[in-house]
Amino acid sequence: LDGREQAICARLGPELKRRGLVFVGIDVIDGWLTEINVTSPTGLRALRRVGGPDLAPPLFDAIARRLGALRASGRSPEYTQ
Repeated sequence: LDGREQAICARLGPELKRRGLVFVGIDVIDGWLTEINVTSPTGLRALRRVGGPDLAPPLFDAIARRLGALRASGRSPEYTQ
């Protein structure tokens, strides 16, 4: 990631986490955020296609743990527009 992309992630990250989103894809074109994908980020498939690790199992395990902890505490992620 270049500096601009890192700045975008740093700005978005806290709000996405506050909303309970643990795996989000973003599209950046020419240094500008154009889209936030919260339902079907394709980065896992792209990473695997170029020979990277299969991160799907540990990612979904982490999501399941987070949801389990939220349910156990009686809380749920906040989803607002």
